[in-house]
Amino acid sequence: MKKLYPLLSVLFLIYWGCEDPKEEDTTPTEVTLWGVVYSVENTTVLYLNGNSITGSIPPEIGNLTNLITLGLDDNQLTGSIPPEIGNLTNLQELGLSWNQLSGEIPSEIGNLTSLRGIWVDVNQLTGEIPESFCDIYPNLTEFNLGYNNLCPTYPSCIEDYVGNQDTSDCD
Repeated sequence: MKKLYPLLSVLFLIYWGCEDPKEEDTTPTEVTLWGVVYSVENTTVLYLNGNSITGSIPPEIGNLTNLITLGLDDNQLTGSIPPEIGNLTNLQELGLSWNQLSGEIPSEIGNLTSLRGIWVDVNQLTGEIPESFCDIYPNLTEFNLGYNNLCPTYPSCIEDYVGNQDTSDCD
């Protein structure tokens, strides 16, 4: 046992000094969106309006947690609004108008309690507006949801302000 004790001590010290890979910080420091690399820490404004951007909004956009303004209006974006958008809790302005976005507005939109303006008009959004929209509504000074395919019943906080909606596909 005397010979085994030093060996166990060395093995213990080696093990103790090793980091568990599951405990490493996996928070990204950079995010690549549409071929451009953005710093997670330093990107506060992402204004890409009218740039003919195609494809969907990548879920990685939710890693840009210091964003205050996100402008993606007047592009050719398709697909749905990723739920990761709800990670952008510092966001004050969200512009997604004049694209071809479809699907439902994610309920995570209610996490954006710093939001002052949201524009998602002139898209192809469907389904019901999530009740969580009422969590951000009291702080909004501007919003536009019109010219989509959003179905009633609308949240009571905004039922008079949803604008023109094509409800022909609603049940």
